[in-house]
Amino acid sequence: MKSKLKKFWDWARDEATGERVLYFDGEISEETWWGDEVTPKMFRDELFKDSGNITIWLNSPGGDCVAASQIYAMLMDYPHSVTVKIDGIAASAASVIAMAGTKVLMAPTALMMIHNPLTIAIGDSEEMRKAIDMLAEVKESIVNAYQIKTSQSRAKISHLMDAETWMNANKAIEMGFADGILEDAKRKNLEDVTFTFSRRAVTNSLLGKVMPKTQQDPKIEPETPKGVDAESLKKRLNLIIH
Repeated sequence: MKSKLKKFWDWARDEATGERVLYFDGEISEETWWGDEVTPKMFRDELFKDSGNITIWLNSPGGDCVAASQIYAMLMDYPHSVTVKIDGIAASAASVIAMAGTKVLMAPTALMMIHNPLTIAIGDSEEMRKAIDMLAEVKESIVNAYQIKTSQSRAKISHLMDAETWMNANKAIEMGFADGILEDAKRKNLEDVTFTFSRRAVTNSLLGKVMPKTQQDPKIEPETPKGVDAESLKKRLNLIIH
């Protein structure tokens, strides 16, 4: 009896927005993609059985490039918006899937890595040459996806793949592989509260406590100083002297 193969993707629904959510967490496995139960057709059926925008949470070190290519093509064919959110790593074949995003967002701590495709070949020199030619074609197909997303030249992308390029979120955005940083909703809500400080208001408040009311409001007439006229004061002094 065959054991049930486990998919490397999972579907959910955002309770707050009702939007469809797709999780890729782990290796894009060739075994589970081409197994008897889990097939490309299964993924496509699940993708198109409903409509509406999709958010993809992606955290994968990569895996089978053909499986990634098919997933990329299906997501590109999906008629609604696809937002890819990379919260860990999108390396190798997983970076190809990310390129299908209408918008690609990365956590500040996330990483993306692109490199040349790899394979294992056994045989004589002719078989080795065939393997090399095959890898060259696979690379060109991957460059197609990167170029559509980034608008970088094919030569530059090829050089980045040759060098096995790792990109943090800022570098990925600079190079065009990503569109933005995942926002901290808590921090954003706090920043929406406006705290203002008016030096003028504080100054006026202090002056109001120390200035006479006549200076604060010119409509108030100044009080007449109270005192004794000079003649009366002179008489009082004479009484003291005598």
